[in-house]
Amino acid sequence: MTTFAELGVDQDIVDTLAAKGIVDAFPIQEQTIPLGLPGQDIIGQAKTGTGKTFGFGIPVVQRLGLDPSPGVKALIVVPTRELAVQVYEDMDMLTSGRSTNVVAIYGGKAYEGQIDQLKAGAQIVVGTPGRLIDLNNQRLLDLSNATEVVLDEADKMLDLGFLPDIEKIFQKVAPVRHTMLYSATMPGPIVALARRFMSNPIHIRASDPDEGITQKNIKHLVYRAHSLDKDEVIARILQAEGRGKTVIFTRTKRAAQRLVDELNDRGFNAGAVHGDMSQEARERSMAAFKAGKKDVLIATDVAARGIDVDDVTHVINHTIPDEEQTYLHRAGRTGRAGKTGIAVTFVDWEDLHKWALINRALEFGQPEPVETYSSSPHLFTDLDIPAGTKGRIATAPKAAPARTAAPARAADAAAEGTGEGGSRRRRRRRNGSEDAKVGSTFTEGSASSGADAAASGGNDRSADGAGTHDGAGKEHHDGKPAPTRRRRRRRGGAGSGAPVAGA
Repeated sequence: MTTFAELGVDQDIVDTLAAKGIVDAFPIQEQTIPLGLPGQDIIGQAKTGTGKTFGFGIPVVQRLGLDPSPGVKALIVVPTRELAVQVYEDMDMLTSGRSTNVVAIYGGKAYEGQIDQLKAGAQIVVGTPGRLIDLNNQRLLDLSNATEVVLDEADKMLDLGFLPDIEKIFQKVAPVRHTMLYSATMPGPIVALARRFMSNPIHIRASDPDEGITQKNIKHLVYRAHSLDKDEVIARILQAEGRGKTVIFTRTKRAAQRLVDELNDRGFNAGAVHGDMSQEARERSMAAFKAGKKDVLIATDVAARGIDVDDVTHVINHTIPDEEQTYLHRAGRTGRAGKTGIAVTFVDWEDLHKWALINRALEFGQPEPVETYSSSPHLFTDLDIPAGTKGRIATAPKAAPARTAAPARAADAAAEGTGEGGSRRRRRRRNGSEDAKVGSTFTEGSASSGADAAASGGNDRSADGAGTHDGAGKEHHDGKPAPTRRRRRRRGGAGSGAPVAGA
């Protein structure tokens, strides 16, 4: 291993990294930093999680000097808000021993704070294309003096349709500049972009595109699972031996929110990051995950590349992605920084063809996904789940909800006595507001209404059969109590509030 000091990195940056326990450079850093420091244009190709941020960040910071003049001198363009936050944090750490200031520019947050930092003279801007162009059009962001330009996750830019925006940004920055482009894959449009806007770039491939170090460090498990059993399977995986922070990917925002609610109800400490959340809520959730306050994060693919956490032990694909590159980026959340990880993928019956394509493209050599249920023995052995584990963590029982008083009042009335006198007293009360209560609850079809109605019907007959009352309190001695009419009045609330006859 090569240390950063041996690569010619300034001592203050070396000390800052050492304070974080970072001493040795990763392969992509070892190859790109010596070229980036003197100003060589670079195309860096490496998997996410292999240290690309420091690979371009250290040359940018060092080339600006210890005390750069105010104004934007360096621009780092990233595809997503989450990645903008992550890169900003890394750049802020690298500049902690210098007067250099870094600002993150991205949508979903108020303009004012970002504008204030720009006006204060920030020298490094990390941003997403849309907000960068917006502020530049408003003449609040001057890119004309940006001589250090980095395009990170270029293939994701292509996927999200940002390439036209990138071309606009390149036309705004200084014509003579040092440019670095980083991408996990190199599709044709990205190659064309590099040729157009870079000067004699050197292409550095730290590893094979599909068999990088992150793949070797990851154990891939693929199961054919039933959609109604997935939550139970996931809940048991989350209780595996040695399970640390876990990222679960869903296909839709709605599925992500439903799953986080389900797992929290089962006793787990889960958060979510998806497009239906505000930017502040997404950042709070991500911060809680990084800090360990939450150890399960449910995310959609849009947020995936901003999840840069070294101690993720498990990645679970709740639904299989549509293509192999998305699979690689999802799985790349674990096995980072040389650590090992586990990637579990659920394949629905109708998605078996998707796994066949991914398996062939990545040359995994994985057999057809094995049919798996939450009770399958191989699930427990594959993931080291303790025998007998169920999908719910034991928690303190919840207090029983307060019950309505209507059944209790009916019971009290039934206990008031038997015989003509007692029956008459019960009926007089019922002919008041209680009739309205019984009528309304019966109409709603609640469980208690049936009990009340039954109690009411039983108590409307005297114990000795001497006589009965109608809804107005009148007795009938002809043996024809007309229960249907009395019941109809009670439903309509005719007796509600009416004076009791003879009272």
